[in-house]
Amino acid sequence: MERSFAKEIESLRLGDGDTFRGEGILAVTKALLQSGVSYVGGYQGAPVSHLIDVLVQSQDILDDLGIHLETCTNEASAAALLGASINYPARGCVTWKAIVGTNVASDALSNLASAGVVGGALIVVGEDYGEGASVIQERSHAYAMKSSMWLLDPRPDLTTITNSVEHGFALSEISNTPVMLELRIRACHVTGEFPAKANVAAKVSRNSRLPGPSAFNYDHLAHPPATFMQEKLKLEQRLPAARKYILDHGLNEVMPGDLNDVGIIVQGGLYNALNRALMNLGLADAFGQSRVPTLVLNVTYPLVPEQISAFCASKRAVLMVEEGSPDYIEQAIHAILRKADLNTRLHGKGMLPEAGEYTIEALTRGLLAFIKAEQPQIDVSTAEAVFGSALENRKTAQALIGPTLPQRPPTFCTGCPERPVFTAIKLAEREIGKVHIAADIGCHALATFAPFSVGHSILGYGMSLASAAGVGPLMNKRSLAIMGDGGFWHNGVLSGVASALFNRGDGVLVIMQNGYTSATGVQYIPSSAGNRVDGQPSGSDIESTLKALGVQWVRRLRSYGLKDMTASLKEALTTARKGLKVIIAEGECQLARQRRLRSDETRALKAGERVLRTRFGIDDAVCTGDHSCIRLSGCPSLTIKPNPDPLRTDPVASVNSGCVGCGHCGEVAHAAVLCPSFYRTEIVHNPTLWDRLNDRFHRAVIGWLGGGRNPAAQPVAGE
Repeated sequence: MERSFAKEIESLRLGDGDTFRGEGILAVTKALLQSGVSYVGGYQGAPVSHLIDVLVQSQDILDDLGIHLETCTNEASAAALLGASINYPARGCVTWKAIVGTNVASDALSNLASAGVVGGALIVVGEDYGEGASVIQERSHAYAMKSSMWLLDPRPDLTTITNSVEHGFALSEISNTPVMLELRIRACHVTGEFPAKANVAAKVSRNSRLPGPSAFNYDHLAHPPATFMQEKLKLEQRLPAARKYILDHGLNEVMPGDLNDVGIIVQGGLYNALNRALMNLGLADAFGQSRVPTLVLNVTYPLVPEQISAFCASKRAVLMVEEGSPDYIEQAIHAILRKADLNTRLHGKGMLPEAGEYTIEALTRGLLAFIKAEQPQIDVSTAEAVFGSALENRKTAQALIGPTLPQRPPTFCTGCPERPVFTAIKLAEREIGKVHIAADIGCHALATFAPFSVGHSILGYGMSLASAAGVGPLMNKRSLAIMGDGGFWHNGVLSGVASALFNRGDGVLVIMQNGYTSATGVQYIPSSAGNRVDGQPSGSDIESTLKALGVQWVRRLRSYGLKDMTASLKEALTTARKGLKVIIAEGECQLARQRRLRSDETRALKAGERVLRTRFGIDDAVCTGDHSCIRLSGCPSLTIKPNPDPLRTDPVASVNSGCVGCGHCGEVAHAAVLCPSFYRTEIVHNPTLWDRLNDRFHRAVIGWLGGGRNPAAQPVAGE
């Protein structure tokens, strides 16, 4: 797991009268337990990956309440899980990262939204948008609109977030419609408190099972001719019911202010940033008291026309703060105002950026333009001067730094087992020439950065082999696809491997088998060891699956074995044998391995047991300063330092204390026929008698051969 939540999970047991304190995702989990949920599931992925982690580690609490937990292989299977709520009064919640996860789940979501639900269906999506995002910049809003699902965007406040979860289920049930709840990165990790409630056991659960299936009802199938009626139900019954619930329960909030002739309409998730920008202009305080009346849309779809009209009716001008493009909400409000025959001026895009994250700086700029245009009597010159001074100071600092600090692109972790594979690719290309490389989502996407800089396309998680299918037949050389074991189970096994076999593809696929979905925090996948909740393996195996599908050419190699990996890549790319060729590069995620080893070593040291650590170093006297080792490895523990030889000016390579002893640097030096400057050191803690005698013997021999002082008197580590 990304981290242990053992301490925080205890707060999920809080009841009536208690105060919950923690961060956003823990609050969402608590709200689910308070809402009487019957089943939960989802696919891991930042920024909501640890919602799944928390649920997995809360298994005993889920068992007490009879809640079923399903860890899904992809977002489509998670969305299909909500099918349980179509016919039964069972509340279900699933989660994944948007927008990419919602793309994968869209087929199931469309069918779910068309058929409608009886039990509440809630989809918690991590809205991975903005400067800290890891995916393409799109929004979930389009999916909510096109499928007529309701979209909640709660104000980043724990009480509002938990209320939105609870109201989300009720809104879903009252309108028979699935509900999406989006959480931006900052909302996921915002901290605070809220009054807790007792956890509620669902009426339908593993502890209170259904006596049998529901009666067959064709109208619950998203299939013609039922789909034509379902479209009418969306508009004539579900939408009005949703709007009524939103108004009756005050899901959207109006924050009062004394500047009553202007106003702001804002997406709930942006409220905290907006308030901070207003503070910069002296128009709000730290407690949210603003001079500008603000309508906070904790529900961004559907909008309630009468609520929008009522807010805008008494105002000359309103600023719509809507992050991202297209401006769905702004366009909808324009239509609402025109239909209501209101002449309120609506500002938005133009004063605010057309696209990109609405940071405090972007919002401050937009608010300055709005106030100057619509409230010129308010003196904001002092705030504008302070803001301008801050921007100038930043420019000055950037100019002082200039080009002196090198860029630091993301890179693999120290000792990552995937790095040697890309070194092998570079070495193979030296002999056979450049090849088309289809990259994929995952840690291995970091190879698109220096020093490897490989990868011509990224089309989606597990889609690399499929994306190379159109290139191979058009090129003299075979194409190479890179895929992780997480991507293989997520999508690659069908979209890539099965399709390549069906179409007699002749490409090469490298599967990085590191044992986890590592990029999102080291979560288990079907081929992980002990990957089930009960700690038992599922029995899934990538090599067996490939052979069962019909792949004839499969090599399973240790990823750190650079020589064998390079030879196999050259063979796969040049052999006369046709058909898909797969190399499974096996090496456990170093983060997971080091966490386990550190724990084991700490226990062993406390018990006085022998502990052996391996580290690598570079002999300053032998290093030539060529630095090919760094260019071919890219390991963060490989760096440079001034040459200790006064007659040589080139800096020498050096291995810092972050070395985990993977040995890749030494493998590179050997495979690439570099210098013999690398050496290996073994550090022994709590040495045995044999260790001590062996060390003294080696020191004596080295001292004798060196003709110098006998080093045997030097103490061995641990003495």
